[in-house]
Order: sequence, then structure tokens, then C-alpha cells
Amino acid sequence: MRLENKLLRDVMTRGVVTVPLDATVKEVATMLSGQGLSGVAVISPEGEAMGVISDMDILKVIGKDDWENLPAESIMTSHIEIVKPTSTLGEAARIMREKHIHRLLIFSERGVGASQRPIGILSTSDIVREVARD
Repeated sequence: MRLENKLLRDVMTRGVVTVPLDATVKEVATMLSGQGLSGVAVISPEGEAMGVISDMDILKVIGKDDWENLPAESIMTSHIEIVKPTSTLGEAARIMREKHIHRLLIFSERGVGASQRPIGILSTSDIVREVARD
């Protein structure tokens, strides 16, 4: 399979799991564990994506003073790569490789819905699964 021929909209996981900026690390950890996830989007009260928290972000703060009560905002990765559902898996793989990231939030095309609200998520394991499938 050529990664350049497969669009993110055909592979991404829809229905992005999100947490508010003020969710505690303990709440995020409980959500990740309970839903079998490795990362979630962090959103503002208006529903705009502000960052991403991965299980590794949580691991980095475990053991610090009062780590369980730290807000999501304080441990999230706030730089979000903007990718669209019409981007290809090849483009997504390149971004992940170059930026050393493991998941991308997918945003709607400009003018279609709220452009800063995630409509999907893609992880490195999604790409590997697609490669193995074909």
C-alpha cells in the first residue's frame, strides 16, 4: 500500500476523547486507563483544541509534589500540528517522524464546521495497522 494514496479521513478515529484544561492528572490517567487510550485532546471551554496529553506526559510528572492534582493544562503538549482529513497517511507519517510525535489531531477543512475543534485523531499505531493490513 502506498501511504500517499490513503486519506486520513479513511483511517482516523472519529469522536475524539477530550478533557478540559482544568482536569486533574489523576482524572486524565483514570480516563486513559478506563478507555484503553494512550492520549487525549485538551480543550478550552469553547471546545477548541489547546493541546494533547499522552500517557508519557503523565509518566513524566508522577512522583512530583501533588502530581495527581496538577491541571491538564500544566502537562499537556501545547504545540498542535494542524492536519486535515484530506491529508494522506504519508504526510502524517512524515510529520510524526520529523516532529517526534505519536498522535495527530485531525481538524475539519476551513469553512466546514469549527476549524479548531478536532474531528478525529490518528496515532502511530493506526499507521502501522494500515501498513500491515495491505
